[in-house]
Amino acid sequence: MRARPSSNYGSDTEPGSAKRTFLIGGQPLDAPKPAPGLYLVATPIGNLGDITLRALETLAGVDIIACEDTRVTRRLTERYAISAELKPYHEHNAVMARPKILERLAQGASIALVSDAGTPLISDPGFKLVREVSAAGYAVVAVPGASSVLTALSVAALPTDRFFFEGFLPAKEVSRRTRLAELARIDATLVMFEAGSRVQETLRDLAATMAGRDAAICRELTKLHEDIRRAPISEMAKAADTLETRGEFVLVVGPPPKDAEIMTQHDLDDLLRSSLVRDSVKDSVAHAVELSGRPRREVYARALELAKEIRGGDGEA
Repeated sequence: MRARPSSNYGSDTEPGSAKRTFLIGGQPLDAPKPAPGLYLVATPIGNLGDITLRALETLAGVDIIACEDTRVTRRLTERYAISAELKPYHEHNAVMARPKILERLAQGASIALVSDAGTPLISDPGFKLVREVSAAGYAVVAVPGASSVLTALSVAALPTDRFFFEGFLPAKEVSRRTRLAELARIDATLVMFEAGSRVQETLRDLAATMAGRDAAICRELTKLHEDIRRAPISEMAKAADTLETRGEFVLVVGPPPKDAEIMTQHDLDDLLRSSLVRDSVKDSVAHAVELSGRPRREVYARALELAKEIRGGDGEA
């Protein structure tokens, strides 16, 4: 449940009128007000101890903390006795809230933007705000820290020299399978978010699309019940029914094998012809892309040509 929409970013007190402090180990530390601007502050992805000193000083020093859900962020601010004002900023109130934030910046305010967990803007609201703040000429400052993407990559025991972050996969089965077929062509480790309600289905789709690759399932990273499993994706799919689905998941899949073979044109034509007899062009192309190692655009163009030969007309059926 999201925080209730609100666009009230007005101030009841003069900025800087209250002393700004935060607690570390029970000891109060002063937090000077940062220079006016928007501060993108990374927050813990689970363990509240994974917060940087700079982040604490920034959160304690700003006039406002704009956050997805004030209840979630309040757990962090109460842990460190931070009294900065919390204001909601999320997809449901962003249109109303952005002008108010810009107005406060014009008045000399310093404002922090945080997500519920991790680094702001990474599969979270904030892009349009950063764009408008930058365009208006105000400072935008990153205060880096925790990220579930990098955390999962570091423990997955998979290549990290190149990786592609997909974010959340499509929720609908057909769209998800189509997207996975496209991702299978990327020569890099893949990082994906997935909801617990869909993770079992996604593992089966991954096995069908990227058989032979190693993978890691990272559940509840940095939290009390953190669970990291590493195995070939086909084995994970077979054991999907036994997987604990409560919590937040990051899936990491290794890159294609270096010795992966590209199907010859003759074999591709045979595959498409046999498939087009019983399936649609779309389904035939998706199947051929998975098996051939060839680019989707090339396979699609060839499928249309063969469909015309087999069926006549425009071949789109």
